[in-house]
Amino acid sequence: MKIGMKKTLSMSFDDALTKVPEALKSEGFGVLTEIDVQKTLAQKLQVSFRKYRILGACNPTLAHRALSTEIDAGVMLPCNVIIYEEDNGQTVVNVVDPLQTLARESGPLEAIAKEAREKLQRVLELLD
Repeated sequence: MKIGMKKTLSMSFDDALTKVPEALKSEGFGVLTEIDVQKTLAQKLQVSFRKYRILGACNPTLAHRALSTEIDAGVMLPCNVIIYEEDNGQTVVNVVDPLQTLARESGPLEAIAKEAREKLQRVLELLD
């Protein structure tokens, strides 16, 4: 099962933590939340885990359009972006695909989801 839109990067995890928010900003997204999964699992469960961050990204214009179209669309917001380090040291970024969440069925949110997907795809293209 393919989840999201994934890209393996040639940069380090730490560099990706800087570059991904910059790339998101270029398409009108801001990072509202950041969850350090590695740190949280260590604190809560005393387990080791790979470097792994979840960024909650939001494009206010698209969010407003989605919420104005369907008030319950908020359960699908913000757009999650994950950055993690693979066992081989490579860095991966995976961005939610709005067509997998917001507009699984064709309907009033489909056009907004397609626009969000195009913007997020351009974000991935900026990263290397």
